[in-house]
Amino acid sequence: MQKNPDSTSWGEVAAWYDEMLTDKNTFQLKVILPNLTRLMAIKKGEMVLDLACGTGFFARAWKKQGAQVTGSDISKELIAIAKQQGRGIAYSINSADDLKTIVDQSIDKISLVLAIQNIENVDGVLSECQRVLKVGGKLFMVINHPAFRVLKNSSWGWDQAGIQYRRIDKYLTASKERIAMHPGDAPSVTTISFHRPLSFFFESIAKSGLCVGRLEEWISHKISDSGPRALAENVARQEIPMFMCLEIIKHG
Repeated sequence: MQKNPDSTSWGEVAAWYDEMLTDKNTFQLKVILPNLTRLMAIKKGEMVLDLACGTGFFARAWKKQGAQVTGSDISKELIAIAKQQGRGIAYSINSADDLKTIVDQSIDKISLVLAIQNIENVDGVLSECQRVLKVGGKLFMVINHPAFRVLKNSSWGWDQAGIQYRRIDKYLTASKERIAMHPGDAPSVTTISFHRPLSFFFESIAKSGLCVGRLEEWISHKISDSGPRALAENVARQEIPMFMCLEIIKHG
């Protein structure tokens, strides 16, 4: 039985989540990591916070690039696994909107990967990021693309002309949905996820005193190599991005 049906933590599927990240064909490894590595351009000795770090997949990558890394997550189960998998990273259990263990203006760069969509208090998260970042520091926030991946209101379709298209039933209306964290083996274990339009994020970022320096849209790495719809599927993947990254800057 699920302990807390209103939780947005992924702690109850920590072992499965960690195992999933060992797959060599994940979006995290094939799409997000190389793009974030390029964007963040980490310099040796920089103070990097991996916020909502989970089991430390990205925290370990930033350490390999020479950063002094702190990893923070609300889930004690995920942090326990992260601590087992690598030394030299300072892990702590914090809510992303209350980074009580991190001092003001101590961080050069923050990564926040596929997590803000599971957090209700976005204003609080951005306010805390603004507090802990040094002047000139940057937050790199990766999310499921809000224009093309709308919880329970977007899907792939196929028309008679042989074109695969993306159907969007709603976009501007913010929503809160219950989703299964591991549909195959544990469909009853759920979390709460949120959809917000782009305007929501830009307004919240401005409210926090931060500003957007760059927006990138990233496509899937997957390729269909057989089947009657393979060509159309590959064209759709090349044209419709599944992820978005915002580079968010703290100015003086």
